[in-house]
Amino acid sequence: MTQPAASITFTFNDEKVSAVPGQTIAAALFSANQKVLRKTRMGGEDRSIFCGIGICWDCVVTVNGISNQRACIIEVVDSMVVQS
Repeated sequence: MTQPAASITFTFNDEKVSAVPGQTIAAALFSANQKVLRKTRMGGEDRSIFCGIGICWDCVVTVNGISNQRACIIEVVDSMVVQS
């Protein structure tokens, strides 16, 4: 019998989100029903995952104060701070 993976938590725009170790930020946010990862500078259009493999820049977020990080390829770490 396989035991479920331990849950870790991080924050997205100051809201706590649970994740499974090994998940990307984008996967954890989608699992938490958070589909919008950011808004465009011009026009405020919603952006989310587009390619899911790190080629486009639609899912960029700020991670622990470092901007322009692609949520689809960065693995969640316990207590990580993510901002749109």
